[in-house]
Amino acid sequence: MTLSTPRISPCLWFNEEAEDAARFYTGIFPNGRIGRIARFGHAGFEHHGRPAGSVMTVEFFLDGQCFTALNGGPLFKFTEAVSFMVSCKDQAEIDYYWDALSRGGPPDAQQCGWLKDRFGLSWQIVPENLAGIMAGSDSARMDRAMTALLTMQKLDIAAIDRAMQG
Repeated sequence: MTLSTPRISPCLWFNEEAEDAARFYTGIFPNGRIGRIARFGHAGFEHHGRPAGSVMTVEFFLDGQCFTALNGGPLFKFTEAVSFMVSCKDQAEIDYYWDALSRGGPPDAQQCGWLKDRFGLSWQIVPENLAGIMAGSDSARMDRAMTALLTMQKLDIAAIDRAMQG
């Protein structure tokens, strides 16, 4: 089978955990799979300092989205400026992805459905209708939903629905 990388796809910079991260993520998402793995050669050692044969990049797929994980060294770290949003059909999915992605991550969860995984990457675990809730034409309903969201770490769909109803 030939795998092709889409024209635009995220590249995630890790110190030396690219393969571990790719295996972690593909183990969580039902349609996750590892693609190509590239290894450092002897060329460029003076720049990258990685032993020949060690993992340079790992291509992986989560629900059809292609990602590249790069072992780039300790120079850059993840920040909340970039996150991945997982749209969930129900509370069971929110609970599953929240629990799986936060496993081994910092114990202090963020608010409004955000979490950091054990690699420091930020994720937003949200109901699939969140955009509709936040962009609705009923501003009072939207304000009640926002007020409820701001009190939550892991999102609770039933509590958001109750807040919207007033």
